[in-house]
Amino acid sequence: MTSLTLPRPRTARRAAFGQIVLNEARLTWRRPVGLIGGVAIPLVLLVIFGKVSKFQQPSATLGGLTAFDLYLPILVVFALAMLALLGLPIPLASYRELGLLRRLSTTPVPRSWMLIAQGLVQLCVAVAAIVIMIIVSMAAFGSPAPKSPAGVMVAVALSAAGLFPIGLLIAAIARTANAASVIGRLAFFPMMFFAGLWLPRALMPEVLLTISNYTPLGAAVEAIQDSMLQGFPPVAPLLVLAGYAVVFGFLARRFFRWE
Repeated sequence: MTSLTLPRPRTARRAAFGQIVLNEARLTWRRPVGLIGGVAIPLVLLVIFGKVSKFQQPSATLGGLTAFDLYLPILVVFALAMLALLGLPIPLASYRELGLLRRLSTTPVPRSWMLIAQGLVQLCVAVAAIVIMIIVSMAAFGSPAPKSPAGVMVAVALSAAGLFPIGLLIAAIARTANAASVIGRLAFFPMMFFAGLWLPRALMPEVLLTISNYTPLGAAVEAIQDSMLQGFPPVAPLLVLAGYAVVFGFLARRFFRWE
């Protein structure tokens, strides 16, 4: 008689979690809000900025750098912020609105897996977008390779750790997907101002620059820019990002509602 080999519990749990991640990836592809905002828009802006001749000319007011040099890390942060503040909270708020999170409580699958899976999908999209932008900037517009690849990885990881809990908090307080979209946009644009999208940080008055240094996107731009142009980033912006990760991680955990 042939004996049946039952799947081990850990193997079954990994397979179930992998299926959830795959389903979230498929839904992200079908509802490409995050893909458009986190990949297409920053990539299009990168190409536009690269084609503007003035953006390729070193400027004394920018410390001898080109505007393109300054905008590459800003666009990297743009992608991260889009995915964290819009790509992550909108689906989660939609799942709560539709009762999917509540129905998950009746299954053996932990509801937290849905949050983790959605976060992993958005993080993978962010990493892909960043890699594409760096490659395009080097291949098409002659940007130098990052001075500290390890520094870039650390800066991006801490930036994601600081921004994604903010997205989870938005999902926690938004009653509907539309509300999450509105709150995410209201948070995105002021934060991008301090990241230097409209006024590069190198041209900011001292007061604005100081404020920027303590915002999540300002600290992220500082850390990523330094690792790309100089070397491993300084400790200060990394600590700011770690602080946002801890504080907003606690708040998201405290206020997240499953129903």
